[in-house]
Amino acid sequence: MTKRTPRREPIRHVVFFSSKDPGDVERIADGLSMLAKIPTVSHFEVGKNRKQDSFSNEVDVIVYAEFEDECAMHAYRSHPIYQECIEIVRPLRELRIAADFQVPHPGK
Repeated sequence: MTKRTPRREPIRHVVFFSSKDPGDVERIADGLSMLAKIPTVSHFEVGKNRKQDSFSNEVDVIVYAEFEDECAMHAYRSHPIYQECIEIVRPLRELRIAADFQVPHPGK
């Protein structure tokens, strides 16, 4: 079996969360905000959905993160703060949808 070499292109990570209880949205956002302290993330934002879409408003909190490459993202997911965040947020959330996509370096 050939070992796959991680690509060295930046990765964007977007995660949508809904709360089981509307009163927990702030606690979810606060819990997710601690992920910004993980050193391998190059850009990190947490925002609450403004709920102005006429078709869908199930999402309460959004995480947007950028990583230099797959190795940085793996280190992020392996970091103790990531596990601590899961322990805080998972019991409060109903829905979690994540998407990761690679972005070619400028000029490629």
